[in-house]
Amino acid sequence: MDWHRLAPIVLIGSLSMILSASAPVVSVSAPCTTSGCKISQSRKLHLQAQSITVKVLSVDFLGSGIILQKQGVFYTVLTSAHVLQAGDSPYRVQTPDGSIYTANLPQDWNFGKNDLALLQFQSPSTIYTAAALGSRPAVGDEVFAAGFPATEEESQETSLVLTTGKVSLVLSKPLEGGYQLGYTNNIENGMSGGPLLNYRGEVVGVNGMHAYPLWDAPSVFQDGSNVTERLHQMIIGLSWAVPIEKVVQLMPKSVKTKESRVLH
Repeated sequence: MDWHRLAPIVLIGSLSMILSASAPVVSVSAPCTTSGCKISQSRKLHLQAQSITVKVLSVDFLGSGIILQKQGVFYTVLTSAHVLQAGDSPYRVQTPDGSIYTANLPQDWNFGKNDLALLQFQSPSTIYTAAALGSRPAVGDEVFAAGFPATEEESQETSLVLTTGKVSLVLSKPLEGGYQLGYTNNIENGMSGGPLLNYRGEVVGVNGMHAYPLWDAPSVFQDGSNVTERLHQMIIGLSWAVPIEKVVQLMPKSVKTKESRVLH
């Protein structure tokens, strides 16, 4: 897929401002060992995922996104590049409270060959929570994938889904699109662009590929080299995310903003 065809993106502020400028987040502390603790942790994680995950819309529902940053009344949403390629601009963002805002693709910047993109919207009156970012998980770590699965009926409202699984593969170099984190969580169409969370509720990746795609194309690394057949069979059996650290590495230090408006 050609990620270069997206309009370039411009951001607001630096990543160091994500937590300080955002509303408080739900805190999830240590891993649970009892059933009661696990239920409580699941609820907290769902609330955390719900507070930072948005729907990305064009004429129709396209996919999911993450509120990455807040600076003043401006918000930056992270999503997958292929989500935006599924529809035409103007894009819209539906926030956790159900409000829908026009969203801009600011100019002169992009994520290169990585399956990542950004939108920007403005909320003068309502404050939304920006995501807390975590470090790359290790094989065996429990992770939680959030997003809005697509529905077959246009009139049916989609609800946030949070699936549980574990990291199964962490590749030493990225696949096409920047994918490096393979995990066992079920990912459905529409969940692309949503957050992959650790047990603390921190975003560690951006959901982008589900297991067992309809087409069994050979897996290719971002540098153009092919993976072995054995590794390919492992890859297609997992869901995949671009690590959040890739976003941190590529985010510009300064950005411009452009006004948007709330629709309803």
